[in-house]
Amino acid sequence: MTIEENNNVIDNSNINSGNESDLEAGNPVRPLYEPKYDEQDTSSPWKNHLIAALGEFFGTFIFLWTAFVIAQIANQDPNIPQPPSTGSNPQQLLMISFGFGFSVMMAVFMFFRVSGGNLNPAVTLTLVLAQAVPPIRGLIMMISQIIAGMAAAGAASAMTPGEIAFTNGLGGGASKSRGLFLEAFGTTILCLTVLMMAVEKSKATFMAPLVIGIALFLGHLICVYYTGAGLNPARSFGPCIAARSFPVYHWIYWIGPIIGSLIAFGIWRLLKFLGYKTCNPGQDSDE
Repeated sequence: MTIEENNNVIDNSNINSGNESDLEAGNPVRPLYEPKYDEQDTSSPWKNHLIAALGEFFGTFIFLWTAFVIAQIANQDPNIPQPPSTGSNPQQLLMISFGFGFSVMMAVFMFFRVSGGNLNPAVTLTLVLAQAVPPIRGLIMMISQIIAGMAAAGAASAMTPGEIAFTNGLGGGASKSRGLFLEAFGTTILCLTVLMMAVEKSKATFMAPLVIGIALFLGHLICVYYTGAGLNPARSFGPCIAARSFPVYHWIYWIGPIIGSLIAFGIWRLLKFLGYKTCNPGQDSDE
């Protein structure tokens, strides 16, 4: 069979026979179509730090910009009934929760091979404590995530009309202390999911981005009504910068996730110390 292209004739049989000859000779077979740009050597630690920073910036930006726009629609669309001041609207709650859950799942799937797909300073702190990420790289990644959060909030604000409607705030009668612990426990769920699904290698590790998305979805179902569901300092800080307004209790959106990160690490470390794999062995066997 031949393919005519630009008056030239390419014989596919020659291509196939060439590949077969290479196989018989034990030579590696070059694919018919290859990337135009060769991969660069990334043996330099600082070059890898830069790649990790870029991966976290782009991943966090895509995740948060997508989620912010969805939250803006959920809070402004006149076709979605707005709840009274003392209640919540399940439509809004589900739309916002799905928006953040699916957005983080998509971004983690996209960037986990680049930088690990942390997309959250609290998650990065957990991984630094677990020695899965070097401290210097962890700090660089956190800075990149926070900058991406500001950029995503600014872009979402510029692209959507009206006042910013995706900032975090206490509601449902929640006090600062209640909000703090809700943020902490919601972040614990997320960070512990990352540790058990991504750091602890198993047959289910390939599903880590999906389960991380589910964890964030559930965290939002729990926290949106009471705190707006920060669970991520970059997510909470960016909209405040874009809105040029910080609530006096903004600190709970930093301290809460840090506490949650420490709790998740403590649970994981305790299980590792006790040798949890001996309790229920064979979970990853092929039998």
